[in-house]
Amino acid sequence: MKSFTGKTLRWEWRDGILELTLDSKPVEPTSARLFSELVIHGCIYQARPDVHSVCHHHAVSVLPYCITGVELVPVMHLGAALGGKVPFWDSRDEFGDTPMVVTTPEQGLSLARALASNAMVLMRRHGATVAGATLQETVFRTIFSHRNAELQLRAQALGEIAPLTRGEAELAEAYSLRVRPMGRAWEYWTTRLAKAGELPPQVA
Repeated sequence: MKSFTGKTLRWEWRDGILELTLDSKPVEPTSARLFSELVIHGCIYQARPDVHSVCHHHAVSVLPYCITGVELVPVMHLGAALGGKVPFWDSRDEFGDTPMVVTTPEQGLSLARALASNAMVLMRRHGATVAGATLQETVFRTIFSHRNAELQLRAQALGEIAPLTRGEAELAEAYSLRVRPMGRAWEYWTTRLAKAGELPPQVA
């Protein structure tokens, strides 16, 4: 998970924290093996001052929408965390054939433009990118958009879906992103991780 501190990008993993510039370059020399798609995060932070955390993933529940182009819509109240609209970004539109990874600033900025003011963007034949004002918000949006995608797919197998109205989605999103609902979910997830011994070491 990567978060934005205001001037630099903080990349947190089990061995510690690595600070990067918004151009996705390490602030200090490092021997750490960096992920090739760091530009996704840096470019979104450049374009969106309101965003302080970004998650890029390839969840199996979301990939069917990336492959087919079927719109991902909120079908339950917590699913409204995916935001009012989930746009698509297709690397072919600007870059033709690629290795299907986002590795250049040009690609990262193009993805950021597609995300625009939304909370989530689907990347055709690739995965999804989720943005939030805080780390907790991004995790909340990521997990519940994943669950919403699963439910939408199952519901479509039974018949026509009846998604939330725009008004319902806006109200449900605002309600879910309050401090208490997000805090309770965060406490549950971190407790499970702690019991499983999967939390990273605490850094002062």
